[in-house]
Amino acid sequence: MRYLVVGAGALGGYFGGRLLEAGRDVTFLLRPGRAKALATNGLIVKSRFGDMSLAAPPSTLADGIAGPFDAVVVGCKAYDLAETMASFAPAVGPDTAILPLLNGMRHLDDLQTRFGAARVLGGLCMISATLDDAGTIQHLNDLHGLVFGELDGSTSARVERIAADFSSANFHSRATPSILQEMWEKWVFIASVAGLTCLMRASIGEIVAAGASDLNLRMVDECCAIAAANGFAPRPPSVERIRSAVTAGGSPMVASMLKDLERGAAVEADHVLGDLLSRSTADPQALSLLRVAYLHLKAYEARRGAAR
Repeated sequence: MRYLVVGAGALGGYFGGRLLEAGRDVTFLLRPGRAKALATNGLIVKSRFGDMSLAAPPSTLADGIAGPFDAVVVGCKAYDLAETMASFAPAVGPDTAILPLLNGMRHLDDLQTRFGAARVLGGLCMISATLDDAGTIQHLNDLHGLVFGELDGSTSARVERIAADFSSANFHSRATPSILQEMWEKWVFIASVAGLTCLMRASIGEIVAAGASDLNLRMVDECCAIAAANGFAPRPPSVERIRSAVTAGGSPMVASMLKDLERGAAVEADHVLGDLLSRSTADPQALSLLRVAYLHLKAYEARRGAAR
C-alpha cells in the first residue's frame, strides 16, 4: 500500500519513519520549512528501541500531490484539522482509507463530513515524543503503539492490509473490532490527566503530594460517567489503570497540553475537554471538576488571544 503520512513531527515522523525503515511505501506531506529541514538533515529519531536516521525521506508539499494514496495517516493537532484536511484532500480517492490518530471523537465527524464515512477508520496511538530544537524526534517513554480498526467493528480487507504492513515495523500495532471503545477509554485517560495537570499546573506526583488524590479520582469518575452515558463505559481493567496512574506518588506524568500551555502555545481545550463535557448528561448546575478545568483553559486562550 502507498501511505501518505501527514507531517513529520514527533508523531508522524516517528511512525512514518519506522514504516519507511521497514521498507514500506511512505511519503510525508510537509510544510515548506520541515521539507527543507528533512532534505538537509534527514529524518532523525532517538529512541530506546533503536535510533533511526533516514536521509531525505520521500516527501511532497500539498500542491505536489499527484493523485490518490491507498491510506492517509493523520496525526495533527485538533485545531489544525480543517487546514490539514484541505492540504491532503487531493490524496483522497474513492478507495483511500483515512487513519486519524487524534484524541477525542469530534475529528471523526469532521473527517466523515469532508470525505465520507466509508473512508474513515478509527485509530489511536500510544507514545510520548517531542521534536527538539534541532528537528530531531526524541522518543521519551516505553510506549510506541498504534491501534486501528473499522468504526463499525467489521473486519475489512483494507484493515488486514494495513495490519500486515505495520506488523514488520519497529513499533507495536494491533487491529481491533472495538476501536471506538478503545478510543473512548483513551479519551477518558487523556481528558483526566490533561484536566488535572493543566488546572493544577503540576505533575500527577506533585498533585498527589499536595494531598489531592481525591480530586484526581473525582476527575476520572466524572470522565468515566460521561463515557458510560454515551454507551462506552470504560472496562474495569482500563478504569483501574487510569485510577492507578492518577494516584501514583512521585509520578512525573503531565499532559502534553500542560507543556503547550506553559510555553504559551495553542491547546486542544475544545477537542479534548470541551467536547467531552458537551456529551455529559449530568445536571449542568452541579459542580463539575471537568468544567472548571475546561474553563481554566478557555481563560488561558482568551488571555493568549488578547496578547496576540
